[in-house]
Amino acid sequence: MPANEVTVVVVGESLVDIISDPRQPEAIQAHPGGSPLNVAVGAARLGLRTTLVTHYADDRRGLEIDEHLRANRVQVINGGTATTSTALAELGPEGAARYTFSITWELDGAALPALAAVEGPAHVHTGSIATALPPGDQTTLALVRAAREHTTVSYDPNCRPGISLDAAAARRQAELFVAASDVIKASDEDLRWLYPDRTPEETLEHWLALGPSVVALTRGAAGPVILSRNGRVEMVADCITVADTVGAGDSFMAGLLSGLAQFAALGAGGRTRLNSLTRDELHALAAYANRAAAITCSRPGANPPRKDELGPMSAGLPKE
Repeated sequence: MPANEVTVVVVGESLVDIISDPRQPEAIQAHPGGSPLNVAVGAARLGLRTTLVTHYADDRRGLEIDEHLRANRVQVINGGTATTSTALAELGPEGAARYTFSITWELDGAALPALAAVEGPAHVHTGSIATALPPGDQTTLALVRAAREHTTVSYDPNCRPGISLDAAAARRQAELFVAASDVIKASDEDLRWLYPDRTPEETLEHWLALGPSVVALTRGAAGPVILSRNGRVEMVADCITVADTVGAGDSFMAGLLSGLAQFAALGAGGRTRLNSLTRDELHALAAYANRAAAITCSRPGANPPRKDELGPMSAGLPKE
């Protein structure tokens, strides 16, 4: 299937990021966000047909989210009834964000449409608060397990210690999603919080043993690592001037999905391809997703690149 015909369903939260930057205290900004929403927008901008199964209300913030999604050609299945969620993102001196949340996660208003959505696409992605916050976390897990029978699944824990106060419980929950997924992406911060007694790469090895075919680690300026049963690749991050890091990991995830679609490695029929990716192909995939994250870091907010900005994945292939 051509990459531009691949359908991706993302399951997870939508919210409005209220960004406060001490470098510019007068310039408080509000943008639609949430890790799953950002992945959905990033995937759509890279040419994938994308649906977001999510939650937001028919209020002012919800209308901002709805307009943003539709402007980026993301289809929506909205199962929420509570007030639209928000996250206060306070930027540090180097542009990294710390979050304080006011959030509800549930899909009770769209259980049947959500189940129908995940049973037919080429790929299902989930992560972050939607996989950790009751009551909707169990609904998300049930959707992922149902999807796994029909298609490939990806997961990004994108841990929020302010939401999941018990790291041991969060670790157990994360491993349920890891075991139900084919592709994993996590940050070094995620893995240090979940597994303080292991190095992030030891956790990658542990997660690979639970069943996924590809696990990816983002390390900020140190660059990404991608591991499969066929090899390991790593590279340094692109050299850029950082505006902030909001949405960078989500852009990396969207780049992974786009790259895997170009390799015909998504969907139930793509599992064999996913399991056979060579080291050179993993290198190309890492470079492509790395470039997507760098472009996002170079401009304020979660503003992922479009296909024409990112360029072809082949540009990331190692030279002979």
